[in-house]
Amino acid sequence: MNQIATNQVSDVTTNAAAGGAATVVNGTVFNGLDVAVIACFIIGMIATVWYSMRKKNESGKDYFLSGRDANWLQIGSSIFSSNIGSEHLVGLAGAGFATGMAMAHWEMQGWMILVLGWVFVPLYDRMKVFTMPEFLELRFSRGSRNVLSLLTMASLVLTKIAATIYAGDVVVRTLLNVNTIDIFGVKLDVFWAIALGLAFTTGLYTIFGGMRVIMYTAVLQAPVLIFGSLCILFTGLHVLGHGSLIDGWKATLSAVGDNVHLIRSVKDPDFPWPAVLPASAIIGFWYWCTDQYIVQRVLAGKNQQESRRGTILAGFFKLTPVFIFLVPGMVAFALTKMPGSGFSTSGDAAYTSLVAQILPHGLRGMVACGMIVALMASLGSKFNASATLFTMDFFREWYPNASGRTEVVVGRIATAAIVFIGICWVLVIKSLHSNLYLYLQAVQGYLSPAIAVLFIGGVFWKRTTATAALWSFSIGVLGGFAKLAADLVMRNESDLVTKLKDDLYHGTITLDQYNAAIAPIKAKFGFIFDFWNFHQWYYCEVLFVGTAVLMIVLSLLTAPPNPKTVKYTWYGATPQEKAATRASWSTMDVVLSLIVVACVVLFYIKFW
Repeated sequence: MNQIATNQVSDVTTNAAAGGAATVVNGTVFNGLDVAVIACFIIGMIATVWYSMRKKNESGKDYFLSGRDANWLQIGSSIFSSNIGSEHLVGLAGAGFATGMAMAHWEMQGWMILVLGWVFVPLYDRMKVFTMPEFLELRFSRGSRNVLSLLTMASLVLTKIAATIYAGDVVVRTLLNVNTIDIFGVKLDVFWAIALGLAFTTGLYTIFGGMRVIMYTAVLQAPVLIFGSLCILFTGLHVLGHGSLIDGWKATLSAVGDNVHLIRSVKDPDFPWPAVLPASAIIGFWYWCTDQYIVQRVLAGKNQQESRRGTILAGFFKLTPVFIFLVPGMVAFALTKMPGSGFSTSGDAAYTSLVAQILPHGLRGMVACGMIVALMASLGSKFNASATLFTMDFFREWYPNASGRTEVVVGRIATAAIVFIGICWVLVIKSLHSNLYLYLQAVQGYLSPAIAVLFIGGVFWKRTTATAALWSFSIGVLGGFAKLAADLVMRNESDLVTKLKDDLYHGTITLDQYNAAIAPIKAKFGFIFDFWNFHQWYYCEVLFVGTAVLMIVLSLLTAPPNPKTVKYTWYGATPQEKAATRASWSTMDVVLSLIVVACVVLFYIKFW
């Protein structure tokens, strides 16, 4: 990662009256005004945490689901602030810097949170489940519950907790320009201080406050994130356009060129549209409708109406990340091409470098503090989700008569172990030498197809059997981990092969030259190379279809499920439950949901 020298960091100055251009000038990262803003924000956060902890956590329902009394503002804000973590502050901006609009597909699939609100909330609400695996036990078997619990906890470690800690390293290292620290005369990489400090501090308020603290602090964090990120976007465009936002956008488009388009050629080695569109939809369905990390927030709602309206609010919030994180990454790329700008960065540090180099003082402090707190909020949510899964899916099964207080203590202990594993896995991420957001989506693309098939089959097809669910799900998961293992084996050769593919696509080299260059690698790794070389997004689709076919075939070959399981499907609601669901939504809820969908459609039309 390129480090940002202090003397490169700047204020943005504009002399519009004199027709002067917005420029990047020398200065310091933070001054007294920034420190004052940070202090005020910390006081606000402490006050919010204290207020939220007035009510004690006496049971698992209090600790893990905030007593099921959350309102729509808390739910929507918590979904957004928990989602906006490492993959956005570091990964999405880095993706915008490196590949333009290519990764916007995954963000725009956020409209699927409406599917959670309209389709799954009524189902989850009438069952009063704590976890998604618990739903699977009701619908299928204990075996399916165990597999999903283990997989979800693994996913939290592989793609969420570790990536958030890694992002904290990138953010703090770039803002403070510190690489090593001296502890009792021993110089250590600053990563360990940041990782341990971030995990420890976050763990404190998560352990003592549980989900309620996360829900309350999210209401403060969401507007700060959005406002601060909009300031970064407009300031960056202002600098690029020499005082004109329109000219700044034109300069951005000129710098990124064809990368502004969402739909890439079928021959594109990285983002062919037949692979990207279905794969992003599969990942989107898994994440927004079935992932414990997200769904736990709607499970905490007072009722269906509050939970659904929380998802609608989150749907509006999710229209913003492309513009407040990915586009600033594109702006950062354009600034590096702007003669005399003095701006420098690398992909993963793009967003943080914008904060450190172009924002005026005061805003720097606010946004920097918001970034750190966002990482903490995201990390705290992951800790809480992990603790919920272990405690409610395993410990409660082993000790069904344990008290609510015991459940809380066990959840806290489980968190410590997951933190340790997450920190260790960060070292693997750092060794992949790839864009963080791409890494996250690739891993999720391997793990999500089997889960998506499991829930689609369980909810919408009454004939799905427990045996078919368990075997198809397990085989699908193994297929995903096999691809992940191939990625790890090939990580040292991946950059070279990727570059050769890009050169072949752009005509820099011929097919014969490409084949000659990769021949030694193919000879060394054999089948592993061919398996790894199969496009990751096409593999996501194949895994989805293969798992679905296996589930259908096995269901038809095994005895029909017990008719009593129908009540755990979409078709199982009683007339009274259907009436309650209908009474929970209004015409305005429908209109607002359609507006979210329309905005997604317009975005695709604009950047097609």
